[in-house]
Amino acid sequence: MPPTSPRRRVDRTVIISIWAVPVLVVGQFAMLAIVPVVLALTVSLRHAHLRGLRRWTIALTTAYATPLILWAIGPDRAPSLSKDMHPLFAALIVVAALAAATAFHLCHRRPSRPDGTSSERPHFRAAP
Repeated sequence: MPPTSPRRRVDRTVIISIWAVPVLVVGQFAMLAIVPVVLALTVSLRHAHLRGLRRWTIALTTAYATPLILWAIGPDRAPSLSKDMHPLFAALIVVAALAAATAFHLCHRRPSRPDGTSSERPHFRAAP
């Protein structure tokens, strides 16, 4: 197995963390989702090549922090965040995570041709 570059490991860490958030929230492990949320945020803020992903991870963190704060300061809170979280907050977290994952995948497309040009661009001849 070839060694992976540090940039590729960082990318893998971010995308796995982002995809883990909706899985944990839907699977009723919302409190554990704090780990991938914080990991995705810190990695995207620390690495310059993930600059385009920063606003999406900030949105994901905000979407996750809102029900967490409401749960923490609530007068009669449930024993777990998943039981206390409104389904609308869960849906918002899932949508934010899917938006961040989509942004990551769209920003990190690689050209499909060996000459470096993208096959997705239309190839029109220049007008005379």
